[in-house]
Amino acid sequence: MLPFKANPRILASFFKTYPVISPQIVRKRGTFTSENSESVDLAYASYESTESENNPLPPLVILHGLLGSKNNWNSTSKAIHRTTGRKVISVDARNHGDSRHSTQHSYVHMAHDVMNLLKKLELSKVSVLGHSMGGRTAMVLSLLCSDLISSLIVVDISPVKTSLQINTMASLFDAMSNVSVRPGIAMSKARKVADEQLKSITPDVNLRNFLITNLVQTHTGAYTWRVNLPALKENFTAHISNFPSSLKGLQYCGPTLFIGGSLSDYIGKNDLPEIQEYFPLAELVYIEGAGHWVHSQKPQPFLETVCKFLKEK
Repeated sequence: MLPFKANPRILASFFKTYPVISPQIVRKRGTFTSENSESVDLAYASYESTESENNPLPPLVILHGLLGSKNNWNSTSKAIHRTTGRKVISVDARNHGDSRHSTQHSYVHMAHDVMNLLKKLELSKVSVLGHSMGGRTAMVLSLLCSDLISSLIVVDISPVKTSLQINTMASLFDAMSNVSVRPGIAMSKARKVADEQLKSITPDVNLRNFLITNLVQTHTGAYTWRVNLPALKENFTAHISNFPSSLKGLQYCGPTLFIGGSLSDYIGKNDLPEIQEYFPLAELVYIEGAGHWVHSQKPQPFLETVCKFLKEK
């Protein structure tokens, strides 16, 4: 039994459409190993101290965006922990980082993965911060299990619409799949080779550097991507690029903050009324000069905004 109250009608409907089985799960070095292939192990990093152990406020769970990982949030997680005193848990989504791969990749599956993780960590109340894909996972989690969520922070993504820029993702998946790096060379050289090949698809050096954080070397010396590109490409149009329409009518009525980048079009300035149909208490703020990667492009204003909300809510 989950240590929090889920919406049984919605869960029954979704798990009929997206069958996800709750397996026996055991903790192993920051991951949970599942005996059932449909439930995915989630790797995580925990930022805590003596102060956080005595802090009565719920831990903050951070969910990264598409093609990202918990490592992208290392410095931000440390800073939030230092500033708020809260324990911070940064999680790798399925098919990303150190978490296991699956052919399935929907927001309902990802929300269920987080439910299982929090259950095994014996956490009955958490705050959640999600960026992009992670933001939608956080939204779905809060709508399905509102009693679990103390407060919600969504970074540069909306349940209302999707940026036209997201349509370029398919070409990025193809470009990454076509990258060829000779086995055995040094990682620094491998990254330069990959960068050169990705230039044809995007002139944005920051985006290329972000993609290349997923390049890893196997024990044989071969290079590969740690993200599950085939699964992400297969599920992109149907499950990743849009917010689940079947959640219409559900609400999370807890404290909610949407943070957008002023240079990004992922959250429209007129979207708030529709956002509030799902999240009645939602506030919307923009970080000036930031694009989609708000937390890395304007780290200090982003940190101040997040910590102010967490201290007040």
